[in-house]
Amino acid sequence: MSDPARLHARDLVIRRGATPTVEEIRSGEIVGLAGLDGHGQERFLETLAGLQKPLAGAVSLERGGSETRITDFRKAVAAHVAYLPRDRRATGIFPTQSVLDNFAISTVSEDARFGFISAGQRARRYEVYRDRLSIAAPRPDAAITTLSGGNQQKVLLARALALKPDVLLLNDPTRGVDVATRHVLYDVFRDLARDGMALVVLSSEIEEILLLCHRVLVFRDHDIVANLQGPAMTTDAVIAAMFGRAA
Repeated sequence: MSDPARLHARDLVIRRGATPTVEEIRSGEIVGLAGLDGHGQERFLETLAGLQKPLAGAVSLERGGSETRITDFRKAVAAHVAYLPRDRRATGIFPTQSVLDNFAISTVSEDARFGFISAGQRARRYEVYRDRLSIAAPRPDAAITTLSGGNQQKVLLARALALKPDVLLLNDPTRGVDVATRHVLYDVFRDLARDGMALVVLSSEIEEILLLCHRVLVFRDHDIVANLQGPAMTTDAVIAAMFGRAA
């Protein structure tokens, strides 16, 4: 990406009594979020995506010397911040729609020609991401529910990438997928970071975060209690921070 972007969280408070958070997620960085369930990491991610409103502070995207404040999900998408939800069945896929429709629903305008939708253009766009993510689907017009869980997840990721984001927010992206799909996704995430995208990955698996991320923010009681990177990124250190103990 020729114009690197940075996602800022300034004096962000996501729950009453929590310490204001100041964070910067930079282009080319994969940042992991860890913590016990309900300790704020998911709310923090959803706040970055404009899905939750903070009690105080602000989220903004900086690019090329200008900054866009993210106050809701529409503004996040307009600022090129994409979000992949945790529960693909409840909040991700449209189960009555085809694979192609699920892919293209967020980028309909990309396929418009003279006021009409170009089926050929839509199909060509899908083929690019199908190949890139190794999506195994019988036909683009097949119902998305005919796909395995891992391939449904790849279609959702393709939908997010079709937005051409500068920042990709991933809520437990390998949950419920097989080992082979998991490693395909890891390779894609690393490639995206190498190309300059900023990624934030919430994962319920510490080993995944340590394998994939450049640094990890550990949450406890809706506060970031540790920011670990390099040699400090160990399973023991993450668990100790999660439980409020010294490593």
